[in-house]
Amino acid sequence: MGILIKDIQRNSNEIIRIEVSEFKGKELINLRIWFIADRDADGNNIYKPTQKGVALNISEFAELKDGIDRLQAYINDRKAGTMPEQLSGEKRVEDADDD
Repeated sequence: MGILIKDIQRNSNEIIRIEVSEFKGKELINLRIWFIADRDADGNNIYKPTQKGVALNISEFAELKDGIDRLQAYINDRKAGTMPEQLSGEKRVEDADDD
């Protein structure tokens, strides 16, 4: 059982849940898709996790935040109609096939 940070409604049947949990003594940040599995007697949704998601060691939070900050800058550039800055670095697998 983790510590719920935020639920983001994905569609009528799914949420993206951000939580902090522990696995084998390590504290993890979990970003996972959960689906409605049932409803309780009061009609409230009961969610269960899917295998779709990612778990990061909590020590990787600064890197995750940097990525989110860069995403925000990209979105701001797009809204302003300017060319978003591209990160140069290693090629992605699908890009490597273009060589």
